[in-house]
Amino acid sequence: MGDDSRSERVILHCDMDAFYASVEQQDRPELRGRPVLVGGHRRRGVVCACSYEARPFGVRSGMAMAKALQLCPQAAVLPVRMERYRQVSEAVFALFRQFTDRLEPLSIDEAFLDVTACRRLLGDGETIGATLRRLVRERTGLAVSVGVADNKLLAKLASAAAKPDGMRVLAGDEVETFLLPLPVERIWGVGPKTAEALHRIGVHRVAEARSLSRRQLRSMFGVQGERLYDLLRGIDNRPVQPPPERKSLGAEETFVSDLDDRRELERQLLRLAEKVCRRARLQKLAGRGATLKVRLADFSTRTRSVTFTSPVNAVPELMAWAGAALPDIEPQRPVRLLGLYLNDLTPESQLDLFGERERLRRLDEARDRIWRRFGEKGLTRASLLGLDGSVQRRQDGFEDGE
Repeated sequence: MGDDSRSERVILHCDMDAFYASVEQQDRPELRGRPVLVGGHRRRGVVCACSYEARPFGVRSGMAMAKALQLCPQAAVLPVRMERYRQVSEAVFALFRQFTDRLEPLSIDEAFLDVTACRRLLGDGETIGATLRRLVRERTGLAVSVGVADNKLLAKLASAAAKPDGMRVLAGDEVETFLLPLPVERIWGVGPKTAEALHRIGVHRVAEARSLSRRQLRSMFGVQGERLYDLLRGIDNRPVQPPPERKSLGAEETFVSDLDDRRELERQLLRLAEKVCRRARLQKLAGRGATLKVRLADFSTRTRSVTFTSPVNAVPELMAWAGAALPDIEPQRPVRLLGLYLNDLTPESQLDLFGERERLRRLDEARDRIWRRFGEKGLTRASLLGLDGSVQRRQDGFEDGE
C-alpha cells in the first residue's frame, strides 16, 4: 500500500441504517417492513429519510415528497421528530464512548472511532465492531453498519459496502481488490466538479484514475490533486478528531403556509424557545447570547442578536428578549421560517443561580424529568395547547454550530 505508518491504527466507521425511518419503525411496530418516508408536508416537503423498503421504488433522501409519493404511493409519511432522534442518538453515542474517547461525530447518526488503544483489552477491530453492533441492537433495537480499516477513508467505504445491518473489514490485499472497481465519485473529496473533469478525460473508476500521475492530478486540481493521488491508493493519514466545543445550538421551522397572525407567531416562537432551552439544559449548557431569524414570504431573511448579562438556558429569560425582538424584525408581513438560537455556549455551572433564577432552574429540571419519562406531551404550557392542530409545519429541525 506504500504507507506503513498507518498499519497499526484500527479505525471504525459506524453508520446507523436509515436512522430517522428506523427510529419511527422501532417506535411504531406496525410500520416495520413497510416503506416509510420521514420529512415535510406532502405538497411542499422534502424527504429527510426513507426506510430500506422504500428504496427499491427509487425514493431517496433529498427528493421532493410529492415525487417520492408518485414513486411509492403506499408509503407512510411521518413528520420529523428531531427531539426523539437526538434522544436515540445520544444513547448510541454513549455506547460508542464506552469503547473509546477518540470519537469524531460526522452527523447525528454517524461517527469515526479510533479503537487502536483498545485492542489489548477488547480484541481486534472485527471483535470490537461486532460487540458494538450487538450492544446498539440490544439497547436501542436499531441496526448500525460498521466498517473496519486502518484509516478513515477505507473505514467509511467499508461501512457503505456493509449496509444494511452489516460489517466489513478491509485489510491487506483485499484493499486493492476493493478499491480498483469503485467509481471515482466514491473517493472522499471527489465532488461533482472533480468527477466531471475526470469523466471528460475518460476516467470513471479508481483503476483508471490510478494511471494519472501526481503531477497530472496536481495540474488538474491543485493541492487537492496531490491529496487525491494518495486517496486513490487508499492512503489517508488523517487522525480521528473529537469535535471542538460547540458554540451554538438552535431550532428553526419552515411552515407549509406562510404565517401572518402575530399571536400564532408568538406561540411558535415560544415552542422553539422550549426546545432550544431544553436541549441546552440536557447538555448542561447555557448561552451568553441569542439570535432570532425570520424568513419572509419573499425569501428575504432578517436576524437580530443579543448578548446577555449572564448565560441563559431558561425559557422565560430567552422569551423576554425574543418576544420583544419579533415585532422589530418582522414588519407585519407573512413569515415562511422562524428560527431561534443560543450562541456563545458555556457550561451551565457558570449560571448565576440566585433567587428567581434558582426557582426557574428547579422548575425546568422537574419539567425535563417529566419530558424524559413521558415525552413532550407529558407536560406542556397552556398557551401551547392545540398548537399542533392550529398550523401545519413543513419541518421541525435543529441546527448546531461550531
